[in-house]
Amino acid sequence: MSDKPNLLITPTRFEMEVDGYVAFILYRMQGDVIELVHTEVPPELGGRGVGTKLVRAVLDNIRARGAKLHPLCPFVHAYIARHPEYADLVTD
Repeated sequence: MSDKPNLLITPTRFEMEVDGYVAFILYRMQGDVIELVHTEVPPELGGRGVGTKLVRAVLDNIRARGAKLHPLCPFVHAYIARHPEYADLVTD
């Protein structure tokens, strides 16, 4: 798995394919804010840091867009708590 994951953005998901499996973060738009609702990593990819790389790629993408987010997903929320450099992306 590359350090720079290839992120596919669909109308409802940020996706990353690894070894033929797709990990994703489900999202929805609320005005100009991206709500990150749910993160899912297939069990076959568990323990390999796929979820962490996916969250980092999504947050970097959101930053590059100049957008803000609501981390409704507990995994994303916990990641941001451990990586305060992304706290500026969270809107009130």
